[in-house]
Amino acid sequence: MIPAVSFRKISRHFGPVRAVDSVDLDIRPGEFFAMLGPSGSGKTTCLRLIAGFEQPTGGHIEIFGESAVGVPPYRRNVNTVFQDYALFPHLNVLDNVAYGLMVKGVGKSDRARAAEDALKLVQLPGYGSRRPGQLSGGQRQRVALARALINQPKVLLLDEPLGALDLKLREAMQEELKALQKALGITFVFVTHDQGEALSMADRVAVFNDGRIMQVGAPEEIYQRPASRFVADFVGSSNVLPPDFVQRLSGQRRWGSLRPEAIRIMRKAQGGGVPARVVSLHYLGAATRIALEAEGLKLHATVPAGSFLPNQGDAVMLGFNREQLHMMDEPA
Repeated sequence: MIPAVSFRKISRHFGPVRAVDSVDLDIRPGEFFAMLGPSGSGKTTCLRLIAGFEQPTGGHIEIFGESAVGVPPYRRNVNTVFQDYALFPHLNVLDNVAYGLMVKGVGKSDRARAAEDALKLVQLPGYGSRRPGQLSGGQRQRVALARALINQPKVLLLDEPLGALDLKLREAMQEELKALQKALGITFVFVTHDQGEALSMADRVAVFNDGRIMQVGAPEEIYQRPASRFVADFVGSSNVLPPDFVQRLSGQRRWGSLRPEAIRIMRKAQGGGVPARVVSLHYLGAATRIALEAEGLKLHATVPAGSFLPNQGDAVMLGFNREQLHMMDEPA
């Protein structure tokens, strides 16, 4: 199978800064692929390299088997949805959506019909006469999506498009984007620093740091079996356990990752487990996040509502299932 996007030893340098550093990556046709990482990790630069807004310093890019090196953005079968949507305020919604077809020389009636179809696709029928300033943030995001989809790209690039939305709307749009991608079968490449977005939407996730890919895999694999301390800590804020501590727990002297929800909080009198002291409790609604200190380590546990809750300062015991302690392939 020919990859939708293929990176081979791709680098992009800005002076002494290696924004992307020898990245190898294959994105499959028709998958929802997320690039996840902190600011400055290289994920957005990779997206811009696919779009053609940047050219690589070294390496080779292919889009559906065709070399993209040196190919300008308008000659690539990709479209981009930006975080700020980049809508034209002086044009109505219909003309914003149809803009790409106008540039291509498509007739007015044909492009208006295609724009109406695109607006129906993103659940905005009848909004064509409005101006962007008359729309909510979620509606503007849908218009930007319709404008990108009207050109029928093989690859749709999304640069943190949900970042400006409030929490409830962002969650709703996550579901809609995923459903739309499945219905259309288009390859989506989604850049985000929000690990919740990446895990909930993507078929596969690439975790970036310092211009390199630290791990690529399905969301469950990334979350449950992080390859490194960085991935464990960045994706879900795991408890990263040092080799000496892990050796006392398991007999293996390796770095370990233990998710907060895997830890059981027990009363001291129950015995067994790891002795710890409660530092603080933070109510989150459906759960409570508990900060703990155990053998000089700072740990966090997430306890669902209705479970036993200790008080600040209490001495408790910590338990967990051994299979939930993930060993990482890093030097001890």
